[in-house]
Amino acid sequence: MRMEAITWQRMAEALADHLDGLPRTRDGGAWPRLAVDGAPAADTGALAARTAEALRARGRTVLVVPADGFLRPASLRYEFGRRDVDSYLTGWYDTAALWREVFGPLEPGGTGRVLPDLWDPVTDRATRSPYVELPPGGVVVVHGPLLLGQWFPFDLSVHVRLSPGALARRTPEAERWTVPAFARYESETDPGAAADVLVRADDPRHPAWGGIRAES
Repeated sequence: MRMEAITWQRMAEALADHLDGLPRTRDGGAWPRLAVDGAPAADTGALAARTAEALRARGRTVLVVPADGFLRPASLRYEFGRRDVDSYLTGWYDTAALWREVFGPLEPGGTGRVLPDLWDPVTDRATRSPYVELPPGGVVVVHGPLLLGQWFPFDLSVHVRLSPGALARRTPEAERWTVPAFARYESETDPGAAADVLVRADDPRHPAWGGIRAES
């Protein structure tokens, strides 16, 4: 894939243009869904926020949903130890809750009533956040790690890739035990191929992307 230099702002504008121009969602629902996938070191939240801002400038209602708001309780995350790679890959994120509280309400005929987060990993308690009712045409932007390969029904997906060296450098020392998990994610899921948009961000000041794939 040919990669071209781009600024984060131009990328966000291009993503917003694409979503704003969709004639319909992939399943015929009323609410487009965007994924910004990548390791924590890739700072997916920054691109999600820029894209949300660009969509709002186009008159769209947007809800940004961080995957970290759907972590499972610590008793379940740490059942096999605090640094278990298998658990991180398959047991840290409450995918069932994401389906129930985010994606289910956005299906055709759904209510559009979405829960923006469920669990606070700092307090290890339920957030008790209120539901948000999205009008038809409202966009949900989900960002965080390990989002692809879960069969989530995204209408547009972005994978922000870091090389192994960049991932290790930019991951805080206390979290470097997760680096092998992302190596497995790359080899087993191949998120760069699964995503509609691949971004390389080894140098966060100078990202490059391959554009939005034609079939998206």
